Amino acid sequence: MGNELTVAVLGPGGVGGLLAALLSRAGHRVICLSGEETARTLRTDGIRIRSAHFGDFTARVEADTQLREPVDACLVAVKHTALDAALARVPAPVLADGLLVPFLNGVEHPATLRARYRPDRVAPAVIRVESTRVAPGVIEHGSPFAEIDLTGAEVPRARLDTVAETLTAAGPATRVQDDETAALWAKMSFLAPMALLTTRYGVPLGEVRTRHRDELTALVEETAAISRACGGPADPAQSLARYDAFPPSMKSSMQRDAEAGRPLELDAIGGALLRAAERHGVPAPVTARVVGELAAGPGAEASGRR
Repeated sequence: MGNELTVAVLGPGGVGGLLAALLSRAGHRVICLSGEETARTLRTDGIRIRSAHFGDFTARVEADTQLREPVDACLVAVKHTALDAALARVPAPVLADGLLVPFLNGVEHPATLRARYRPDRVAPAVIRVESTRVAPGVIEHGSPFAEIDLTGAEVPRARLDTVAETLTAAGPATRVQDDETAALWAKMSFLAPMALLTTRYGVPLGEVRTRHRDELTALVEETAAISRACGGPADPAQSLARYDAFPPSMKSSMQRDAEAGRPLELDAIGGALLRAAERHGVPAPVTARVVGELAAGPGAEASGRR
């Protein structure tokens, strides 16, 4: 790989659109993969970013409905609920030796992707950011940070380092983590309690951590126990401290999906959590109840197993 990379971005929404624009601004060739209507908009108008952290700017990108040539890396930034359909846009023979870098919630997707693409080219990533697509090609980045952990148990370290350096130079502070399980479960342990409860009660994080504190604490403790059993980190006190440090108005992406009537990533987050708990014999009664209540609510019919 040279200094300038060719990067495909599957799903130019809140996360994908932000990364695509930042990489383009840094001088890399970016090909966004999406439906025809969004692709047309991106080809014409580019991606417009509104960000107090990275500035307001418009980036030019290429756009297509399918990957038609090899790339250095393909960032996968779709929701779990759209993953199967979206992967049809990235034929394995075309991706060939390119790195596949999924920015997906949950812990089960790496195995799915390794079954479909070269196992030694799947490099799961975790991003900490609040970024929302408000219209095709228009992204609002609301958090005062964007941090990425890049992993990949079987990927050559030099490939991971190149992508990490490229992303860091473009904006988001990116570090390579040796322990893929720990990186994915660190995100899951933090994300799941907040996503499940903000969505269950339809309120931002500030109200969850005050009005529903006992439930939040129980979910954090159950999730930490499941993470520990799976070989991940477990620090309930740290998770609660991080929730307490966030702005009270913060919402989870699952909650935003519920508000917009979009399918929920309930199976990828809550379902995966309960499957891991069952596999390791970890009791998770509060998690099971909240997931069950969400599954019975509006939008649940579209959020079954992919």
